[in-house]
Amino acid sequence: SGKVLTSDLYFAPTKNGNSVTFRADAGNGRYFEQTYALTPDNYRIDYRIAANGLETVFTQKQLNFFWENHLDKLERNQTYERTMSSIYFKSADKTDYCDCRKDDTKNLGDKPVQWFSHSNQFFNTSIVAQGFNFSQFTGEVKVFGDADQDLKRLRTSVVVPFDNWSANMAIYSGPNEFERLRAFGVSLQDVIPFGASIFGAINRWVIHPMMNFLASFIGNLGIVILVLTLLVKLLVYPLTYRMVLSQSKMAALKPRLEELKKKHGDDQQAMSVETMKLYGEYGVNPLGGCLPVFLQMPIWFSLYRFFPASIEFRQQSFLWATDLSSYDSILQLSFHLPFGAGAHISLFTLIWVVTTLWYTWYSMKQMDASQMQNNDQMKVMKYMQFTMPVFFMFFFNNFASGLTLYLCFSNILNIGQTLVTKEFLIDKEKI
Repeated sequence: SGKVLTSDLYFAPTKNGNSVTFRADAGNGRYFEQTYALTPDNYRIDYRIAANGLETVFTQKQLNFFWENHLDKLERNQTYERTMSSIYFKSADKTDYCDCRKDDTKNLGDKPVQWFSHSNQFFNTSIVAQGFNFSQFTGEVKVFGDADQDLKRLRTSVVVPFDNWSANMAIYSGPNEFERLRAFGVSLQDVIPFGASIFGAINRWVIHPMMNFLASFIGNLGIVILVLTLLVKLLVYPLTYRMVLSQSKMAALKPRLEELKKKHGDDQQAMSVETMKLYGEYGVNPLGGCLPVFLQMPIWFSLYRFFPASIEFRQQSFLWATDLSSYDSILQLSFHLPFGAGAHISLFTLIWVVTTLWYTWYSMKQMDASQMQNNDQMKVMKYMQFTMPVFFMFFFNNFASGLTLYLCFSNILNIGQTLVTKEFLIDKEKI
């Protein structure tokens, strides 16, 4: 075939300080060699390939680089591990990746590639070109099933230019630590699956720095999550206060709403118009409770990706949770729950469901009871508000316990804020 495979050559090693050179001797001063130099206190390896006197062997001044990697199953939650493992690569100024959920192949042809990476949920091995770009990049991902020994098979092939009979690269083989990867200066931190949308930006530049800041003086990451939740609740408290104030006004207006109902009878349209007019007169916003929730939703969506992607939370415990990057479990089941909920029971998820249902019941008490009973739309809304937490329990059961812990803290603080505001900060007599 005219090809020379390095796997068929015999390489003799030579150690020199923190580097080792593997040389395949072709006689008469001719050789092909690979040198690896370790970097102190880092996961970086400087990698150099060089040749001497092999002009007749290399018909073209380039090398075909092929890399195959079988990813082991390392983590507790294989769903997260499978969907957060792939081949990443940087072409021009854009970082891209092969599909994480199914078999995929990416072929870039002549487009230059600065680096490529085989990454699983918390660790990666990346190869970065130094002073040149790779070409003819092909990345192939094969996804294996739960019964297979390996998680995925990753294959990458590129062409390395060999103009001066040498080429320099940097290899990173270590944890997905944001600042360590960012220090390469080539966007290598993009292999951390924080997300590519606005939620990914929130994770990288808001939540991650805030978590690092809090962790610098708080030893337990569960407490860090509690403090983060408290900070978010304090930021949205002005809206929470207005929501509770509006609910208190709605409760005080119940007698007047009863009078309107007697006046208009079954005329729902007239009743709705008069009710909204009354609400407007006294500054009541029946949808005011939605705004604090709406403003927190970007944080919730971001944290959904943040906890299972952050190595800082891997194998970090809090209360009964042994790994904040994976689900917590108080009971292992002999069968799998529906909707991908797993074969376990998450206590943080149960606490979230119970507190959500209680707060929903408490909020419903503040609304006009007769209107709830006679308005079909309100009946549907009431039904949905009580059934949705139970429905979401199956999805949250397999989520990272860092996220469900945050949701539990959020619910408990929300209940506390509401009760304190209603009992101590609002003048009931004035209302």
